[in-house]
Amino acid sequence: MRIADFALERYFARWEFAVEHVACASDVEGWSMAELLALTDDETRSMWDGLRLGYTESTGHPLLRAEIAQLYDGLSADDVLVFAGAEEAIFCLMSTGLDAGDHVVVTWPGYQSLYEVARSAGAKVALHLLREDDGWSLDVDRLLRSLHDETRMVVVNAPHQPTGMLPTEEEWRRLAAECRSRGIRLVGDEVYRFLEHDGAATLPAAADLDDRAISIGVMSKTFAMAGLRIGWLATKDHAVLDRCARLKDYTTICSSAPSEVLALIGLRARDQVIARSRGIAASNLAVLDDFFARRADAFTWVRPRGGSTGFPRLVDGGPAGRSADGFAARLVERAGVLLLPSTAFGFDDAHVRVGLGRTDLPAALEKLGAFLAQPG
Repeated sequence: MRIADFALERYFARWEFAVEHVACASDVEGWSMAELLALTDDETRSMWDGLRLGYTESTGHPLLRAEIAQLYDGLSADDVLVFAGAEEAIFCLMSTGLDAGDHVVVTWPGYQSLYEVARSAGAKVALHLLREDDGWSLDVDRLLRSLHDETRMVVVNAPHQPTGMLPTEEEWRRLAAECRSRGIRLVGDEVYRFLEHDGAATLPAAADLDDRAISIGVMSKTFAMAGLRIGWLATKDHAVLDRCARLKDYTTICSSAPSEVLALIGLRARDQVIARSRGIAASNLAVLDDFFARRADAFTWVRPRGGSTGFPRLVDGGPAGRSADGFAARLVERAGVLLLPSTAFGFDDAHVRVGLGRTDLPAALEKLGAFLAQPG
C-alpha cells in the first residue's frame, strides 16, 4: 500500500511533546484518571475494579456499543462498531467501501486521512473547498454540482476543523436528502459533535438521516479522552460494518479493555463531560475574540460556529509576516508556542490553526502577543 505522508501528524510528531504550549490542539483538555473514575456508577466501578487484562470483543464491549448508540436517534448496539480511535475507523471504512475509479467528494481543508486513504484505494477524490470569503460555509449548491454518476460517497466534517464551519440544519438535511435520492453514501465526520457555539443547535447525525449514511465518532475531541483511543462507526447498514470488522481483524483486532471501560464511564456521564468541554471552549473563544480584536494588525478570522479549532489568517504586511509556515516555525522555536500552519493541510501559506480546548490557551496567547511585539 502506498499513501502520502500525513503532513499534520508529521508536524505534531516533531513538536507536540517538545513545546510548552500546544495552542493549536484539536482536542479538549484531557480528563485525569481520578476525575474520570469519580464519575463511575456501581456497575462501571465494579467493571473497573474487577477488570482482567485479556482480549476484548472485536466489535466492542456490548455495554459500550449500547451507550454509543444512545448518542443517536433510533440506533442500537448492533449499529455500532468500535475501533482504536477514529483514524482506524476512517481507514477501514475508506479501504473497504471504495473501489478504483469511484468518485468521492470531501470537504477541504480538513483531516488528511478523509481523502488520502480514499486515494490510496484508487478512488478519484474531489475536494470541496470551503471559502473564507463565504465565511467557510458549506456551499451545498456547489457541492451538488460536483456530483456525477461515479460518485459513491460524500464526506463532510461538521463541526469542521480547522475552520469551525457548521452547516444549518436545513443545509445538512438537504444534502442528506440529495445523497439519498442519488444513491450516494453520506459520511458524517462528527467527532466535534456537541461542541456547537453560541447556542447553535446540534445537527442530526448522518446515521439518523439515511439508513446507508455513516457517522464517525470518537472519545478524543468533545469527550476530552484522546488517550483512550476509542472511536466508532455508527450506521444501520450492517454490510458496511461487516466489511470493516473483517479488515479490523488485520489491524488492531480489538480495543484496549481498560479504554473500553473508561469510555463507558465517560459516556454514561456525558452531560457532565460535554458541559465541561463546552465551558472550556466558550471561555477560550471569548479570550480569542479579545486577542484578535486587539491584534487586528496581525490576524483576521472568521469566528468558528462549532468545534474546538479556528483558522485565522495572517494579515499581509503585519507583524506575523507573509508566511504562516515561517511564522509558526519562529514562534515555536523562540517562544515555545505551537500553532499549526495551513501548509500542513496542503491548503495555503496564510492561515494557522488555533485550538479552543486547552486550559493553557490564555497563557499561550500572552506569549504570542509578546512575540508579536518583538522587533524583527
